[in-house]
Parts: sequence; C-alpha cells; structure tokens
Amino acid sequence: MVSRSSYYEKKGRKVSKRERENEELKLEIRRIWEASHKRYGSPKIREELKKEGKIIGEKRIQRLMREEGIRSLVVKKYKPQQKKSEEVEGLKNELNRNFESEKLREKIVGDITYIKTKDKGWCYLASYMDLFNREIIGWDFSEKMELEVVLNALGKISKKDLKGSIIHTDRGSQYTSLEYRKKLKELKAVASYSRKGNPYDNACIESFHSVLKKELIYTQELKSYDEIKLQLFEYIESWYNGKRIQKRLGYLSPKECLLKIS
Repeated sequence: MVSRSSYYEKKGRKVSKRERENEELKLEIRRIWEASHKRYGSPKIREELKKEGKIIGEKRIQRLMREEGIRSLVVKKYKPQQKKSEEVEGLKNELNRNFESEKLREKIVGDITYIKTKDKGWCYLASYMDLFNREIIGWDFSEKMELEVVLNALGKISKKDLKGSIIHTDRGSQYTSLEYRKKLKELKAVASYSRKGNPYDNACIESFHSVLKKELIYTQELKSYDEIKLQLFEYIESWYNGKRIQKRLGYLSPKECLLKIS
C-alpha cells in the first residue's frame, strides 16, 4: 500500500507538512486499532495516543479513520429472553443503583448471558464484576443454565474477600434459589437483588456482557463450545481486565487502575 504523500511525491506535487503528519498519524491510528482487535473507536484511540505523548483532536482522528475505512466493531444481535423465575418474597435491593465503590470487593454485581455455539447450541456465561475497578473477578461458561454455573463463577473469588460484600444480581432462579442464598450467608456476604422489571438496577454487568458480544462473539462465525471457552478466557483475563481502557477509570484498564492506586 502506497501512502498518499509518496504518491504525490512521485507525481511531482509538493506534499505539505500537514499531509505528511496525517499519513504518519494514520499509521499510528491503524496500529492502535489493530492492537485492540479492531475494537477501539476514536475516543479510545485518542487516549492511547495521548499516553504516548501525542495530543490529537478526536474529530481529526475520526476523519482520518473514515479516510482509511476503519471503525470500531459494533454489531447488535438477537438476545433470547431468560425465562421468568418464580417470585420470591423478602428480596432486598441493597445496591439501589449506587454503582460507585470506594474499595475492593465492597460491591459486586453478577449476571448470566446467552452465547450460541456451533456444536452445543445456546450456552451460558456467568460473570461477577467488582464495581471498584470494573474487573471481572469470577466467571464460568457452561452448557446448562443451572445453579452450578453461578456457584462456579462465585467460587473463583477468594472467600476471605467476600465477607461483608454486597453481591447484587437480578431475580433469576439461580440467584433466588435457597442454595445460592445459603452460600452467600456462608460467605458472610450481603445478597442484593434488582427490583422486578428494572434491568437498569444491574446495568454495569449487563453492559459488560453486551460489550463482550459486540467485540468478540458477533464479529466472527459461529464457533464450537471449546473454541468459545478459550476465546472467553483470552478476552476476559487478558483483554478486558488487563488491556481494555475504560472512560470511567480515567482511560485505564481494570488492572492498570489497581496498579495506579497500589
């Protein structure tokens, strides 16, 4: 691929300083975009350039991305609806949409999402997020949407860290089951539940699952269960927790956020 500035030079046209800068900047933009697996748009590319000491306006980056024909991956797909669970009395919303947290493991949110596989049909990802740094601290992927998948995900979190934690979920049958609530009591954690018909009560973890599908699942052909499980590990542990910057964290990743405060 020949750059525009090189093309003009061959044609005998003088290339301006601005044009040269734009061509060099396009290379930097493409480098960051490809390193993000084509997931970053102009705001995050701008912040990554800023970390490298290059202060570039977002509108300029957007224009250069359009000229290069590159954009962040955003794909919306059908999401099957979870079956309604029986109503359980006495469930309290301890979180009450207060998504800010002042310390690790103070507030944790959990949810289950559907992911379609090539060989086993719909499978299920259960995840828990620490609201302090938006890190996914426990997750499990299963062929069946049963209590075991949420308990396995919860079991990835150190027991000693959960004492006194508020653990918030929706009212799915796995979370309202007697076994699950008993487990939280054993951990000395505080159970919290979204109000009926209020999905925004658990918006943070639902947003994570939405992002994961847009950036990973919907950008490729249908994969097998084992292939997706490996991809989930790479995406969550390496990309999302370790590298993917978030505006709410000051354009740091969850792991970088911890390093900054330690």
